[in-house]
Amino acid sequence: MKSAIITGAVLIVIGLALLGQYSYTTQESVFKLGPIQATAEKTHTFSAPPELSWALIAGGAIVLIFGATRKR
Repeated sequence: MKSAIITGAVLIVIGLALLGQYSYTTQESVFKLGPIQATAEKTHTFSAPPELSWALIAGGAIVLIFGATRKR
């Protein structure tokens, strides 16, 4: 029972985390000639499909309710 409650809570947290849009920046070497180097920063954006996020939240809620109501 306890593992079902923990699993349900983890699924809900992951689903909530995936609802947002995240971005990160990387540096790329554009030009390099001996000691002279030019770099450019490139921003990447990641977002999960909202259907996946809501499915994780709903699945987590079902597992959480099932784990809380099930008798030993």
